[in-house]
Amino acid sequence: MKIKIREILSKDYTEVVILWNDVLGVHTVTNENFRVTMDKMIRAGNYKTFVALLGNHVVGFISIVHSLAVGSANGYLHITGLAVHHDFQRLKVGTELLRYTENYATDSGISSIILCTGMKRTDAHAFYEHNGYDKDSYCFDKIIRID
Repeated sequence: MKIKIREILSKDYTEVVILWNDVLGVHTVTNENFRVTMDKMIRAGNYKTFVALLGNHVVGFISIVHSLAVGSANGYLHITGLAVHHDFQRLKVGTELLRYTENYATDSGISSIILCTGMKRTDAHAFYEHNGYDKDSYCFDKIIRID
């Protein structure tokens, strides 16, 4: 199985939306709001989404943002989404996406990558730990109502 990884193209959006909803369990992502958000991310310039392809089909993706932080010369990468199609999990696709991102960080002079994952996603925790990521903090969030 030869996986190719490259930056996302607009023709990939539909397959990424399906993965986002099916694998990550987020059922609010639509083709339209994904396209609008991707347009904003591309304009901002500090976001990247990479897709893993088998043939012409997207079998996984990773989405990152380069954030700045006081005390960190080049900031850090924050993984905001990573999903692999159920049929391709445990076949190193996710690991290849992480390595691609790590190489991107190295090439960009960024020495730190962070991510958050749900408390109940123990398989994801094991995957990240297996790939050298340390569980060293908690992520907190709060939904703010906008009227």
